[in-house]
This record gives sequence, structure tokens and C-alpha cells, in this order.
Amino acid sequence: MGKEKVVLAYSGGLDTSVILTWLKETYGYDVIAVCVDVGQDDDFEAVKEKALATGASAVYIEDVKEEFVTDYIYPTLKAGAIYENDYLLGTSFARPLIAKKLVEIAEKENASAIAHGATGKGNDQVRFELGIQALNPHIKIIAPWRIWDLKSREDCIDYAKRHNIPIPVSKEKIYSRDQNLWHISHEGGNLEDPWNEHEDDIYMMSVSPEKAPDQPTYVEIEFEKGVPVAIDGKGYDPVQLIQTLNQIAGANGVGTIDIVENRRVGMKSRGVYETPGGTVLYTAHRALEKLTLDRDTMSFKAIVAEKYAQLVYDGLWFTPLREALDQFVDSTQKWVTGKVKVKLYKGNCKAVASASPYSLYNEEFVTFGEDDVYDQKDAEGFINLFALPLKIRAIMMEKQKNGEERS
Repeated sequence: MGKEKVVLAYSGGLDTSVILTWLKETYGYDVIAVCVDVGQDDDFEAVKEKALATGASAVYIEDVKEEFVTDYIYPTLKAGAIYENDYLLGTSFARPLIAKKLVEIAEKENASAIAHGATGKGNDQVRFELGIQALNPHIKIIAPWRIWDLKSREDCIDYAKRHNIPIPVSKEKIYSRDQNLWHISHEGGNLEDPWNEHEDDIYMMSVSPEKAPDQPTYVEIEFEKGVPVAIDGKGYDPVQLIQTLNQIAGANGVGTIDIVENRRVGMKSRGVYETPGGTVLYTAHRALEKLTLDRDTMSFKAIVAEKYAQLVYDGLWFTPLREALDQFVDSTQKWVTGKVKVKLYKGNCKAVASASPYSLYNEEFVTFGEDDVYDQKDAEGFINLFALPLKIRAIMMEKQKNGEERS
């Protein structure tokens, strides 16, 4: 019999570089390194060569960028899901897709285990493992950060040096970053003290507002049934559309947030997130919904958006509830077709104009000028009926007051 196989979610960064060697030393596994391309700015040929040089028995580079956009980003965008009113879920919805690919390759290679580099303090361990268990409950999961003797990234750096493993970080520049087509996150280092203002040299997808152009940039986004399809009248495929918006918005300092958030495991963490193109899309999509959705649908959809964001953040992508919520969201999006003009200026992003063939805005009804479609006298009866509960309560309170005065 040959060695048992383990599939490792591999990036070539500090943690997974160390884990590859550790798995071989600790378990004697054949390690199959899997790098899932969700749009991170990596040299994948170099990542492959590094994995093989470090001892991987096989390496998979899986390009899933289009699937990432169409099946994960766009459903979340249509839902309007934003975690704790700030976070556009960039890392969160990439993890279930990565888990899906890990399971597919593990089944193809007949591997008995899947390993990941998420720490025992973070959200990603939850997201990876819920995804894996939902798709194949029989695969063993190995999370080295929960079981090995290395207690910090400094320990990992020392381990890498002892084993001659090339690594991309140092003890002086030790930010933990996660990048994909949608965003890049920055955690650790001096960000761990929430009193420290983050430094400008942290930016990788954008510039600081102070360094953005002194003139505003206008960009027009066109949607079909809630899905963005064109920029300034030019159609793009899903990947190109987000890449193009990232360049435009990033150059204007748009889409960076610095937040303290509540992790699923119960602690708070502080991170800086750059989501330039995504910020523009959320702004434009929200403006188009305001034009095309009725009040009650918008109100209920806001409740759905909050729940959807929580599901995605917590790693509950492959669940009946998320799938059911998608059905509701898609039913609302059949009218969300049109275009929105967005103004970008020194970190600010706001919708300034919108149009849709399904617009519920009717100038004939709302005009302050003379019209033939609205009889203002009708408002009196509406107000009287609308106010009736308040009027009855006021009469009751008046009687009670008069009774107390007489007694």
C-alpha cells in the first residue's frame, strides 16, 4: 500500500509553507498542494515550483475566478448582504468555494484528509470545515494551528528557517493578508492595537484619499436583473468587470474600511479591508433598488440581507436557508434592471443618477407643478383613517384625565 494522501489548501505563504513540511514530518503523508485562484495577485507558476521543492507530491492550480464572481459574489451583492454594516464579505464567500475545490480534488485523488492553515482563533477554520463537512462528511480534517507546538507566526518563521523553507514575511513586517478578486484584508502587526491608526503603506489595491485625484471621476454601471453587465456603456465578462472597477475605484481611494468586528468564535478583531470595485457595485445596486422596488419589499429585503450576511460570514454557505433566501432575492431582482451613475472623489462613493425601464418613480405623481393624475383632496381621507388609532387613544386618555380630576 502507498502512503496516505492529504490535500492541503496551499498559498505559498508563511503558514501553508510550514504546514506542508510539518504534515510530511508528523504524519508521513503524501501532500497534495491545492492553490485555488480566486483572483489573488500571485505568481502561480512560482507557487507550484515552491510547493514541489518543499516536498509536495502533486500540485493543483485551480482557476475559479469566474465561478467565484457568478456563483458567490453576485448572489451576495444581489442580496445586499453586508456584515455589521461595514464588511463586504470578501474573505467569507471565497472560503466555501475553496472548500468545494478541496473536496473535489480529495475525492479525485482518493485522499483521506484535508488540511488548512486557518488558526484556532479565526473565522476561516469554521468556514473551511463547515464547507468540507457539508460536501463530504467522511473526509478527515487536519488543522495544524490547533494541534502543533508552534504558538505564533514568529515561531513559524523560526521553523521555516530551520527547515530552509523560503517565506514571504519577516518578524518586522508580519501583516496577515488575504487577497482575491473582490478585496484584500490586512490583520495583525500594529493593527492589533485599535488605538493605532493604520499606515498608508498598507494599501495594495487602492490609494489613500489624500493621494487620490483632485477631480471627481464618474462611472456608469448597468445592471440586468441585479447583475452588473457594463461599465460606461461597454460590456464586460464578470471577471473583467470587477477588475476594471477595482482599478477605477482604487485610483480614487474608494472602498477602504478600518473596522473592529465580531468573529464567529466569540472575540473581536480589527482589520483593514480594501474593496474598491465592490463598494461601487453595492452603492449602484442599492440606488437601482430604491428606484425599482416597492417599500415593503425593500423593508423585508433589508432583514434578509442582514441574515444572509450572517450566514456567509459564519461559513453557512452550503445550507438550505441560504439557498432558500437566494430564491427570494432572485424574485426581487427581476425588476432591478437599469443604470446608475456613481461619483467617486477622494474616498467617497455616491450614486448621483439612476434610470430604469421598471422605475416606480413617476414624475407626474410627485411634481410640485399642476398635474391631472393626483387629487390632493384624497389625502385628507387617507390621513384621517391612518390617524384613527392615535385619535382614539387620545380620546381615551382625555377621558381618563377628566375622570381623575373629578375624583
